[in-house]
Amino acid sequence: MIPRSNHGSRSRNGSPMRPAFPGTASYRPDNISITDDLHPVIHAGRVALITGAASGIGRAAALEFAKLGLKVAIADVNEEKLQGVGKALAATIGEANVLVVPTNVSKLEEVIRLRDRVYEQWGEVAVLMNNAGIGDKGTSWDGIENWRKVFDVNLFGIINVQQTFVPSMLHQENPAIVINTGSKQGITNPPGNAAYNASKAAVKSLTEGLAHELRERPNSDVTAHLFIPGWTFTGLTGSDSKAEKPAGAWTPEETVLYMLDKVREGEFYILVPDNETKREVDQLRIMWAAADIAEGRPALSRWHPNYKALYEEYMREGMAQLE
Repeated sequence: MIPRSNHGSRSRNGSPMRPAFPGTASYRPDNISITDDLHPVIHAGRVALITGAASGIGRAAALEFAKLGLKVAIADVNEEKLQGVGKALAATIGEANVLVVPTNVSKLEEVIRLRDRVYEQWGEVAVLMNNAGIGDKGTSWDGIENWRKVFDVNLFGIINVQQTFVPSMLHQENPAIVINTGSKQGITNPPGNAAYNASKAAVKSLTEGLAHELRERPNSDVTAHLFIPGWTFTGLTGSDSKAEKPAGAWTPEETVLYMLDKVREGEFYILVPDNETKREVDQLRIMWAAADIAEGRPALSRWHPNYKALYEEYMREGMAQLE
């Protein structure tokens, strides 16, 4: 049921209807599983490839996969930082189980070279984490070069990796997963970051299509997942080694552990909360955004002055029904 923009949906007897949200139990970092040797993909001896692995979420994912005993290949355009991550991985799983390949994912020839290196080394990819991304603020009419730069990495980087690796993964004997990193901004589209939001909206559509195609393919043993981080203290959000993590943000490690739990549960939309925004709040915001179309409201009505009071009332009622 699509949420109404007035006083909320009600049952036949007039009482407020409780929204039906999947996975609405409160989630805290101390509930996160550390390992699961029974998962057919995420276990010791398999191979994980992470792009955008030099920092932030990508770095945290690479280190976590290493802790779980996977062989780890890492790629990033920042060679110096990437080599540092490679050394940290080698300290955990040994140099023979680490492959460091500096790669610009926006360049198809470099992605093909990356695939060749990984398959020559280990002959498979069990976990393909398409995580490389950049963020630039700007309006819809800003210079085309900014838009091209964002789309070349955020969208065509994922397309390059997906097109290059998935065919090989489909011919492997063992199951595999593709994890594409999206963004809440690609779903609710907050104003002020048009190129980034549009690129991540495209990633959502691309990954949904991939998941459907893999599901419909006979005998396919590969699944796709859309990873939607919450507020995470990473380089992309402006942090550096000297800055202190804001109280509302999760660490990259917390975000990755939550993501892995949801992959184990088979979820496609991995909507990650943080210390400031509960999953239920995100779900209500997403439902409001979708209803802009269904109800004929103005674009991005959440930020429209004529709908401010209605949106606030909608959120109050939605959260009250979930208590």
